[in-house]
Amino acid sequence: MAEAQVAASMARVVSALRRKPQAGLHDDTPATVRWAGGLRTVAHSPTGAEVTTDMPTAIGGDDTAATPGWLLRTALASCAVTRIAMEAQVRGIVLHTLQAHATSRSDLRGLVGVAEADGRPVPAGPLEMDLHVRIGAPGVDAKRLCALVEATSGCSPVTCALEQPLAVGLHIEVAD
Repeated sequence: MAEAQVAASMARVVSALRRKPQAGLHDDTPATVRWAGGLRTVAHSPTGAEVTTDMPTAIGGDDTAATPGWLLRTALASCAVTRIAMEAQVRGIVLHTLQAHATSRSDLRGLVGVAEADGRPVPAGPLEMDLHVRIGAPGVDAKRLCALVEATSGCSPVTCALEQPLAVGLHIEVAD
């Protein structure tokens, strides 16, 4: 979609949501993942895309696909890039460079259930994450580009999901 189309679409959505805020609340498309043997999983999106995960050989996987943790970092970086691009187009900023990479630091003990020496559990998720953004636009000063990136951080769904505590309900169905 061309920049003008994105900006026009954003303006329409913002206008509609200001008139009818309750229209913004919706159920997100569920993600269904199936075990594919070993430590591999496969998910299929409603648009037909397929995502496969696997784990490193050091913990029993075949190392044939991205890990779920890498997909989490990918989701963070791609969501941020998407939101920055949307806002740049709304503000009339023509970008020539926009990329992000997400880094994290984790403790493998949490994944495999090894507690601290004193018995405290070790978190299975990342202990820290960082998002690094590289952005450039002809004739736009660095302060304006930094402000653009900072303004979108609170509007990035994946960033918000990682920064805000979110209870995950667990529902179990035992198959026959």
